[in-house]
This record gives sequence, structure tokens and C-alpha cells, in this order.
Amino acid sequence: MSAPITFPPSLWAETAPTRMPTVALVGTVETDTVVIGGGFSGLSAALHLSKAGREVTVLEGQAVGWGASGRNNGQVIPTLTAAEPDMWVQRFGETGRKFAQLIGASAGMLFDKIREERIDAEAEQTGWFQPAHSAGRTKLSLNRTKAWQRFGLEVEYLDRAATCDLMGTDHWYGGMLAPSGGHINPLALARGLAGAVERNGGKIFEQTRVDSYTHDGTDWIVKTSNGTVKARALVLATNAYTGELAPRLARRLAQSIVPVLSWQMATEPLSDDLRAGLLKGRQAVSDTRGDLRFFRYDARNRLITGGAILGGGDVRARIARKVAANLADCFPQLAPPTMTHVWSGYLSMNWDRFPRVHQLGPNGWAWIGCNGRGVALGNALGREIARAIDGEDLRDLALPITEPQALPFHPIARRIAPLYLTWLQRKDRIDPKL
Repeated sequence: MSAPITFPPSLWAETAPTRMPTVALVGTVETDTVVIGGGFSGLSAALHLSKAGREVTVLEGQAVGWGASGRNNGQVIPTLTAAEPDMWVQRFGETGRKFAQLIGASAGMLFDKIREERIDAEAEQTGWFQPAHSAGRTKLSLNRTKAWQRFGLEVEYLDRAATCDLMGTDHWYGGMLAPSGGHINPLALARGLAGAVERNGGKIFEQTRVDSYTHDGTDWIVKTSNGTVKARALVLATNAYTGELAPRLARRLAQSIVPVLSWQMATEPLSDDLRAGLLKGRQAVSDTRGDLRFFRYDARNRLITGGAILGGGDVRARIARKVAANLADCFPQLAPPTMTHVWSGYLSMNWDRFPRVHQLGPNGWAWIGCNGRGVALGNALGREIARAIDGEDLRDLALPITEPQALPFHPIARRIAPLYLTWLQRKDRIDPKL
């Protein structure tokens, strides 16, 4: 075994069950399926395939959960950011309908897997709530509730009185509640999934950065600095970090999204009195702002929250002050709290907020563009891709396949992406008519 990799400091790195990274790949390995990336999507695909009796080899450039899967807020959300369910049907027909239904089922699927595999991930299936931040946005909440109900998701609209009772404040105006959602310790989940893969016979090589992958007409050939993997099938599951560890690995895929830095942070544990009156049901919360206000409790009654910020200087201190002020604005009973942990990581965004599923070649698959909804969706898509690799008819699967398309002027898009926050903040101030 190798020495543990130093994870970026975070609350999750402090509290997740420890895992000793495996050795790096050396030499040549032949396997049925090779998975590039040890996050939620790759581990989910690997787990499903290994449980189906397939030989699976996972290659991770750093350590399991090192990327977005181990750094996010841990909210388990059964909807997408902006791509509403009817839009999937309009774009992809019956496959789009299946995909929308998969999204709606994704949170429940994840909690079921956690229970089935007995993963210690501080899982709380207490629901996910999206409150409207203005009176005008209640129309969006109502329409969104009705839309997801048509696709079979158990959701309900809460009026302002019910929202005040749920939240412990009158800051919001109503909203959509999805009882199947909740929250987890994301790094603990990633490590738990890795353990489940290994228990079912899958092999994981960490500290193994992939340099290239090609199809030779018969098999996939994956090259690393010290080894080679030959496989019938391939899953590229690198998402927001596709161009970060190995910029030339999948250039067209990397240029189809913009990695956006997302800040997360944790307060000190709340007192029992505050805890009893503030979000007493322990739901995960993300409101309707573009400059999102989001938070949930962890197992120690800290509020785990975050945000985005423009400009330079001491960004860590500035974002902590901004988010602390936001919490105090939302909850008058809560003075601006001290943030004991502040960390960041990338999430992947694209122009229309639609996640993309790509077929890279014979039995070769990737998906990219989580748009801030990767916890539940990554697990669900990992399963769906595994079903495709296992030979199921693509017409029966929720895989809306498209060709990778690089964003025009991608380097410029990366540089100006933070300015998008200014537009979102302006949009938040405009209250649409009811």
C-alpha cells in the first residue's frame, strides 16, 4: 500500500472514514471494463458491473473522491438546475422521458444503494427543499412542482406559511419539497462505494494518471505512465476534472464544459436551541436564486453552506464573510457565524445546463456537465452506462446520446465565466410578476 495522499483540507477530509489509497498501476492488465475516474459516476458503474460478474478496473489519477465527488456540499437532489423535465422530451423524445424519470428517481436510488451496501456516509434522507426567494418566483416553484409530478416524482408545493414553519424564518415565500432527497458526507460516500467495488471483486488503482485511450478495432487500450490496460469496454468518468489532471486526455470533452470554482464551508456546531428552531426537519436546501443560497446540517449539527464570489485578494476570507452574512440575512436568530472550514472544487457547467451523454466508440461511454447536480445524477448515470456495457438494448435505457461539441473560444469562456455571477445577481433582483 502507498502512503495516504494529502487531500485538499475540508470538513469531509477530517470526518470521512479513512481509506489507504491502493498502489499505482504498473505493467499490463487485461480486464472486461476499464473505468477512468474514481468519483461517483465511475464507482457506480464499476459497482454495478462487478456485481453483474464483470471484471472491472478503475484508474484514478489521485485518490478516490479527490475531485468534485469528495468536495461538494453533499446535497442529494432529484432534479436538475434549469433543464426541466418537459425539455428533455422535447429534445430527445421517449429517451428524454426515460432520462427525466431517471433524474426524478436518482435520489431514492442513491439512498437505497447506501443502505444496501451499508455505507457509512452520514446519510439522511430527510428531503430536499427549493424555496422561492421572492414572491414572483413562487410561480416557478408551482410550475416546477407540477412538471415533476407529471414525470412521477413525489414532490409537493409548500405555501409561505408551511415554508416559514419548515425553515424557521419568513425569508422565503413558498417552494418545492422533494421527500426523496437529503444529504450525505460526499467523501465518505465515495470511499464507501470504492470499498463496495473491491468487495465485489473490482480492482482500483489510485495515483494512476491516464495519458491516453484508444480503440484498436477490437479493444480499448489505456496508457498510463507506468502501465497499460486492455479492455472490452471503457467508461470515462472524469466530468469537471476532465481537462485538469491530463489536459490532452479528452480535449474535445474538456472543452465542452467550463469548470467553475465552487466554494463550500462549515459553521461551528449550532447550539441545541438554535438547532431546534432552524430547519428542524434537517432537509437539504437550495433556493431559487442564481447566486444560490444553499445549506444543510451535517452529523455534528454544523451548517454546511457555500457560494460564489468575484474578484481577487483573500478570496477564502471574503467568501466566508459573504456567506456568513447571507445566513444571518436568512435567519435573523443566527448572528453571522464563524466558518471553521472553507474549501473549494470544480463543478462542470455548460451553456444550456443539459448534462451530456457521449458514446466514445464501441462499448465506450462518458457523461459530462453535472451543473451542480452530480451527487444523485452521477450515481444514476453510472448505473445506466453499466447497463449499456452489460449488453442491454440502448432503446430501453435513459441515455440521451449526443456528439461532443467544444464550446467556441473555450479559453476565453473559462476566463469570463466568473462574470456570469454578476448577471445572475442582477436577475435575482428582478421579481417576475405572479
